[in-house]
Amino acid sequence: MKASRALPIAALLLLLPGTAAAQSAFEPLDRWKVALQSGNEASIASFYSRFPPAQVQTPEGTVQDSGAEARYWSATVTKGASSINPKVLTVESRPQGLMETVLRIEVMLRTSAGDQPWVAAMHQLWQRQGNTWLIVFTRRDDLDPNPPRRLPEPAKPKMDLYAPPEDAPAEIAEALAAAAKDHKRVILVFGANWCYDCHVLDTAFHSKAIAPLVNSNYHVVHVNVGDEDKNLDLAQKYGVPLNKGIPGLAVLNSDGSLVYSQKQGEFENSVRIGPADVTAFLKKWAPSHQS
Repeated sequence: MKASRALPIAALLLLLPGTAAAQSAFEPLDRWKVALQSGNEASIASFYSRFPPAQVQTPEGTVQDSGAEARYWSATVTKGASSINPKVLTVESRPQGLMETVLRIEVMLRTSAGDQPWVAAMHQLWQRQGNTWLIVFTRRDDLDPNPPRRLPEPAKPKMDLYAPPEDAPAEIAEALAAAAKDHKRVILVFGANWCYDCHVLDTAFHSKAIAPLVNSNYHVVHVNVGDEDKNLDLAQKYGVPLNKGIPGLAVLNSDGSLVYSQKQGEFENSVRIGPADVTAFLKKWAPSHQS
């Protein structure tokens, strides 16, 4: 995934008053998902701040309009959405008690040729106003065709797949120590929780066909790159150019020496790669091929 998902949070925080501390579990998002799937305009609109009006950013521009998203999704259902499936990639607390969510909205649209899959990326900032959490900012892509992936997709992405960025050095050291004992290698997967292709690759690693190959040869460490601004030193050390997209992989010997690193974002697009590509990679760099 090449596109950065960084939000203009710093600028928004200057405009917002202080708020209560965010919670780890975020029930308002679950209720918003139900409203979205219903397509009911009034129900969806009730989740967006009115005072001040929620800021809505789309490819067409930015508006202050608490009803903009409600009208868009209600119209989408009216036009023939047979299903709407919001997949939550991250839920994270932000400064001033804000909560940030990153989602992937999968939609099946009825057409003359049958149901067709479409998808849009969405980012939200929630703020507690009184006793209610409301969306004060949202950024949404237009719906685009969603081509089938050759790798298995997660029904429910792991929101904690990537530990906090600062945990990476210790996790790498732990994996190397384990690899020295069981004579395996270490795979570093540079990515982030907001990256859907990262979740797809992890699902492939845990699939029935591929998991035995991973488990018998490797220890896997997920290195969190944040908004593509964290652990840049580790990416440089192990030769993974993040500007080519994530996930980006590096393979290490148990002594920490670099065996291989991806230079061209080979795994950043799970539409392009398939199980055979992942299997070939894992077999090629397994310990038995160590020189």
